[in-house]
Amino acid sequence: MREALPPGSTIGILGGGQLGRMLAVAASRLGLKIHIYSDEPDPPAFAVAAARTVAGYNDADALLKFAGAVDVVTCEFENVPTAALEAAGRNAPVFPPPRAFAVAQDRLAEKDFLQELGIAVAPFAPIGSVRELQAALPGIGFPALLKTRRFGYDGKGQVMIRSQSEAEAALDSIGHVPAVLEGVVLFEREISVVAVRAQDGTLHFYDPSENVHQDGILARSRVPAPISATCVFEARKIAGKIANALSYVGVICVEMFQRMGDGSALVVNEIAPRVHNSGHWTLDACLVSQFENHIRAIAGWPLGETSRHSDAVMANIIGADADRWRDFASAEGTSLHLYGKEEARPGRKMGHFIRLYPKT
Repeated sequence: MREALPPGSTIGILGGGQLGRMLAVAASRLGLKIHIYSDEPDPPAFAVAAARTVAGYNDADALLKFAGAVDVVTCEFENVPTAALEAAGRNAPVFPPPRAFAVAQDRLAEKDFLQELGIAVAPFAPIGSVRELQAALPGIGFPALLKTRRFGYDGKGQVMIRSQSEAEAALDSIGHVPAVLEGVVLFEREISVVAVRAQDGTLHFYDPSENVHQDGILARSRVPAPISATCVFEARKIAGKIANALSYVGVICVEMFQRMGDGSALVVNEIAPRVHNSGHWTLDACLVSQFENHIRAIAGWPLGETSRHSDAVMANIIGADADRWRDFASAEGTSLHLYGKEEARPGRKMGHFIRLYPKT
């Protein structure tokens, strides 16, 4: 794409979850229309889309038709099959590039990619059998995390191993699928950097957030993260290096650990080639949110301002906590964002709220 898509153009989004919903709302502010493609009959994003397609991600004909009806295609989750991206790419530009998804979908490929860039990751070993796991554990040390190579998110697809005797049961628990064994990093805090890269290579960064997880699910993010200016610089440098190496277009999030005892030493945990939960605070604390900047980037528009005008804490609303919507809506200095999901299941993200404070 060389010319910016004018207002009235249509953005195609693969995936209909809450991220697709928030992308659609951001696009509407710019006069752009959204066409959602989902394999679910009534996902949250359908409520705010101009057009919708319900079909599987293995339906090449449906994907070609969908891509032929839009001006550019993007994704709201990282596990879109590579074949689906390739099919869509025959009829429309696809951003971010498919390679970014291929790297992020496989934990082993992701770690190899990061190491090739000289970026620190936790010690790791590929695992394909009980014998390989038992052989790798002494070198990685205890405790260690066994993670599926694919389809793990929000704490799913991983198990902690604290002794050699737990190896076989750990592999049983993940179904004996290809896996990665990781050493546990001692860290002061978890942080993430949301960056946006334009088609011409321009890079903008949002402030790093400090993230707290509960049961493997992000519970809250706050900005500014209590880290030094040197650490902020290093975090942005890492995110920019990754984005440039992937010839990335759109918003990318890089999750990192700040090592215990060394304020500027960072270890990358994972890459998310999409808008991200830890960047939701940008909806209210920035002039241009991560969602709008993603739309701007893939549509060829100038990137928007990424500086924050307020400090912020974002908290996820999970499961039955959604019943407390009246409390969240009445809280002072708080904005409420609900995703339109009908069923509040345990561990399911139903919405979030953002509390703003004067910028420090």
